[in-house]
Amino acid sequence: MSIEIKVPALPESVSDATLVAWHKNVGESVSRDENLVDLETDKVVLEVPAPVSGVIEAIKVADGATVTAGEVLAVLTEGGTVEMDAPAPESVAQSEPKAAAEDTAAKTIKTSPAVRRLLEEHDLDATMVTGSGKDGRVTKADVMEFLKGDQSSNVTPGDPTPEVADDSAVVALERKEQRVPMTRLRARVAERMVDAQHQAAMLTTFNEVDLTEVMAMRKRYRDTFEKQHGVRLGFMSFFAKAAVEALKKYPVVNASVEDSDIIYHNYYDIGIAVSTERGLMVPVLRDVDQMSFANFETELGAMAQKAQDGAISMDDLTGGTFTITNGGIFGSMMSTPILNPPQSAILGMHNIQQRPMVVDGEIMVRPMMYLAVTYDHRIIDGREAVQFLVTIKEQLEDPGRLLLQV
Repeated sequence: MSIEIKVPALPESVSDATLVAWHKNVGESVSRDENLVDLETDKVVLEVPAPVSGVIEAIKVADGATVTAGEVLAVLTEGGTVEMDAPAPESVAQSEPKAAAEDTAAKTIKTSPAVRRLLEEHDLDATMVTGSGKDGRVTKADVMEFLKGDQSSNVTPGDPTPEVADDSAVVALERKEQRVPMTRLRARVAERMVDAQHQAAMLTTFNEVDLTEVMAMRKRYRDTFEKQHGVRLGFMSFFAKAAVEALKKYPVVNASVEDSDIIYHNYYDIGIAVSTERGLMVPVLRDVDQMSFANFETELGAMAQKAQDGAISMDDLTGGTFTITNGGIFGSMMSTPILNPPQSAILGMHNIQQRPMVVDGEIMVRPMMYLAVTYDHRIIDGREAVQFLVTIKEQLEDPGRLLLQV
């Protein structure tokens, strides 16, 4: 029986997708739930699994094509077998290795789109890497660890390609250009950034925070926290909880604009910017005000891993009321972050630097960070933005306030 493989229902507000790559060819056998093809939308990569076991009868759409929900991608023959010429007689010695090879080839190892791209870049097969994920799933970290131990493949994406010695002089003189189309994610990010510039009256205000107490608290409880909760105590949980307290005090910063109305939200869904191979993503953590530090760090770690693996869903990326971005992990000293529409404010964290500060009349070296909040001046006044940032500063310089919510 022939079964049509169709584009699944796309996330809300997404009209089409790009077919990234087929993982099976016509005539190949597939197992039920085995991923057949990757579809890329503005934010996520969707996997299309086989509904039943069978053989690929026909492929209707080529790599790189734009597809819509319900469109037929391929035709699968349920329970079919691949027609092959009868094998020539072989000796026992010859047939045993072949049987072993066929057995290995039949093994299916599930990998995410990001992992598959990394494997392809280094000409590796998933069976070469020992998976540490659930059910032996190969993760990006597994591949990178394998590359470190394999000197013949110890090349990271973006490294220059070795030049041939005979032609090195000629190659060095060539002036080359390469035209590469934007990925859907990059194009969507660009579109949203331009929209934000055109639609909002963006303004940025700055402050600085002394992280002495936060760092001391992390150092004092880091090992106990990790042992008890199974997750590291990071800086982001302090900033997220401080931001929530400031948002409660200045609710307009947690609001959004819709036409001529201001929409106030009585919940705190915080987007945390995550850098991935495919570009910047902002997964949203729901009801952060109700989370403990351990809950927040666990949820953030899970979301970040999903984003890195290309397994994040559109629901994970939509509906936030406020965003935090940390340019400090890349060494940024100061920046003016751009709003994440329809939100009305975004907090920018930066690099922590030891700087001389005057404390109680004495010069002391302190771990300092510049903070920036970009806000929509249409609904947020400068006074509110400044006091919002001051509240975050106060919470972090005296983290006991976070426990007492004062």
